[in-house]
Parts: sequence; structure tokens; C-alpha cells
Amino acid sequence: MSGPMLHSRSSNPYPQEWAPDKYPATRSDKMIIVMVGLPARGKSYISRRLSQYLSFFYGVPCKVFNVGNYRRETAGAFQTSDFFDPSNETALNARIQASQAALSDLSAWMSSVLPARLEEDKYVSGDFGALALFDATNTSVERRQWILEQVAPLGAKVIFLESICNDQELIERNIVTSKVGVKDYAHVGAEAAVQDFRDRIKQYEKVYVSLSEVDETHLSFIKMVDGGRQFTMNNIRGFLPSRMAQFLMNMHVEPRSFYFTRHGQSEYNSKGKVGGDSGLSASGNAYAKALAEWVKVHLMLDEQGKPRPTRLWTSSMKRCVETARFIPQFKFESADGTEWINMRPKVFRNLDELYAGECDGMTYDEIAASFPEDAERREKDKFSYRYPRGESYADLIARLEPIAHEMERQREPLLIVAHQGILRVLYSYFMEMPREQCVHVPIPLNTVIKLTPTAKGCYEERFTILEPAAEPDSH
Repeated sequence: MSGPMLHSRSSNPYPQEWAPDKYPATRSDKMIIVMVGLPARGKSYISRRLSQYLSFFYGVPCKVFNVGNYRRETAGAFQTSDFFDPSNETALNARIQASQAALSDLSAWMSSVLPARLEEDKYVSGDFGALALFDATNTSVERRQWILEQVAPLGAKVIFLESICNDQELIERNIVTSKVGVKDYAHVGAEAAVQDFRDRIKQYEKVYVSLSEVDETHLSFIKMVDGGRQFTMNNIRGFLPSRMAQFLMNMHVEPRSFYFTRHGQSEYNSKGKVGGDSGLSASGNAYAKALAEWVKVHLMLDEQGKPRPTRLWTSSMKRCVETARFIPQFKFESADGTEWINMRPKVFRNLDELYAGECDGMTYDEIAASFPEDAERREKDKFSYRYPRGESYADLIARLEPIAHEMERQREPLLIVAHQGILRVLYSYFMEMPREQCVHVPIPLNTVIKLTPTAKGCYEERFTILEPAAEPDSH
């Protein structure tokens, strides 16, 4: 917590000393998500994204325990497909040892979460909960039962999460994009690596039993088929499990990119003022025109120079709508035969800038003069600080959760024209940064930021369209 909110005074001798907790998650029991599925089904990607979603939007302490990493430490990075043969007892014992090491670390981490939070904040009490993700194949009924026995002393709720893929094209793409060049095949040619990994999958298929193929209805589980085309849920109840399910229904592993840009310089930017709903300056209008030309070349056409479906979202504020107004829109027939209106703008109030409340339209010097205590609080904890009758970055994160769901489900290139605070939050989420660090992300004017989520992480490119324009130092 950020510190005392108010000092006592005659009209309020007993003020509330501490702000509400900045971690909005319910103090639920500890939870363990156990991944299930054959290799190249996106389990590690799902684990990583789910961990980021719950920690970023709900403040849940999350950690992924990838058994493959433990196996590489104990048995070496490169192992041929024979190592994964279930009849290879020596290798099987090595893999069990790796799983035991991962579960041991998982148990130790879960037991450490509450003491760490209590040390951080003496005003808290109760079980804060923690969520661990056990990332491995766990393809047999026996292995799943063994895991339940191993974690039973923790008293944690266990949810199995299975990823099934019947789309051979998607499987092949996952093998090529996520396995070639990784530690397991660092010194192996691409073709040999792909073939060996196919053989590894066949070894796992020998013992693979999908959830519910036998009587496992007593378990809590979610089954995802073909990257989210079909879902099966069993015994899924409670706040966080239901939020997990909704998130998983929107996420997918197909390649796509997001393009972030702030509005062009506004009249208030040029005067050093915070917030407001002013229009663009002359410099801002120049950027709007330059952005439209850049978008036509880099977003709206594919590698063959043909139109491709592309989306455009903006905030409802004047400076964003004006920035997007020169981007051309046109109809064409997409590859699946449907009529598509390219770059038809979709306006979201959720994308409006962080509201500065009583400080709206003021410069930072004016804020420091009129609200000196607030300026001091903001300096100490920019993430949790809330403007008088306005918003904080923590509020902004809650406001942007529905936008994150919408973004997760998109499959076409998406351009978002929004504001510094908004794009800081979205950037930090997709780049898998801690939520508190979002306040420090540089999002300059006159720049397009391209983010491409992949199985190995989210990759960033920045394009300076015009020279950066003047603006307030921060928000």
C-alpha cells in the first residue's frame, strides 16, 4: 500500500489511514493449474499468457513451473525422441525426477507467498492465495493421479487444463515456430529437429489418455480443442476459475500483430496541459496525414500487394478521432468470401485517457501549486495514485480488461489509436511486464509500436513516422 491517505483534523479526527488494497484479487485458496496435452499443442504459451493475465489484471501471485526446463538441467538439453519412449526406464526415471524437482519448487514457492505479502504490508491478514502452473505433458491417468498425491499436502485446488489440437497444419506450424532453434535442438538442423520432434510426439501418444476418456469426472478440468474452437468444462466454479475460462475462450495461438500509436500532438500537448479533450495542433494534423500514408503501405496490403483484412480502434476523444480520420476505408471480398470494410473505425470509451479529475486541463506546475500533497503522493507511488475525483493506473487496468479480452481474440492486424496511459498498460500486458512497471513505459508521439505475440514471447518494433513533438513530461 502507498501510505496514509489523510491526516486527522477537527472535522475528521479518525480518518481511514490506509487506501484499499491495490491487489483486487479475492483472497481465495491456493490454486494449481496442471497442463495436459501432447507436445506442440501450445501448453507453454497458454501457461505464460494465463499467468500474465491473472497477475496483471487481478494481482494474483502467479508462477509457471516448466518441467522441460528441469529436465534439461538434470538430463541435458539435447535428447533424441528415444529418451521419451515410455518403455525406456532409465529415461523415465530421469523425467520423473525432473517432475519431482518442479513440484518441490512449486510447493516451496506457494508456501512463501503469504509471508512475503505480510512482510510487505502489516495491515493485511488472511490467505492471499497463489496460483502455480505446472507445465508438462501429463498425458496419462497415472501421472495425473500421481500429481494430485504430490500436491495434496498444500491443500490447493487443482484444475487440469488440456490443449487438444486436431488441426495438422496448426501442429506443424507450432513445431516449426516454437521448437526449431530452442535449447533441445540448438545444434541440430531445422529439418532433423522437426522430424525428431514428430517422433517425440509419437512416443507420448503411446500413453496419452485425454481427460474424460476414462472416468475422471471427479476432477476439475478445462479442455480446449483446436486453439479455442471448442471447450469442455467440468467442475469449474469460483471467481478466478471463471475468469480463467473466459480468458481461455478468447485467446489463441495463431500469428497476428498489434500496432499502437498515440494521437498526434494535441493543442493541450503543445501547452503542457494534462488531459482535456482538445483537437489536434498543426503538428498533430501533419502526423495524422503521415500515419494514413504509412498505414496504407504497411498494414492494409499483404506481401503480394493485395488488400488484407485490417482493423482500426480509437478512443472516443477528439484528438484520437481526428488522428484516424485520414486513414482510408474501402470494401473488398476477403479470402473466405465475406465482404470486409477495411479500417472502419471502432470507437471505445474504454480507450479514453486516464482521467485527471480536478487536475484535468492543468499543467504539472499548476498541479504542484494547487495540490501539493497530491503531487507528493503521485511522486511516491505513481501506479496507485488517484487524481482528485479522477483515476489511477490501477483503475485504468481494471477499465482495460475487456479491451484485453477483445484483443486476445483478434486474428487480423489491429491498429489502436489511443493515449499514453492507455498504451502503457496494453504494452506492459502483452510484453509480460509486472503491472506496477507500466507507468514507466515510454510511448512517444509520432511513433507506431508493433507488437507480435509468439510462442517464444512478444516481439516489438518501433517506427518513427515524424520527429517527436512537444508534450508534457509525463501523465
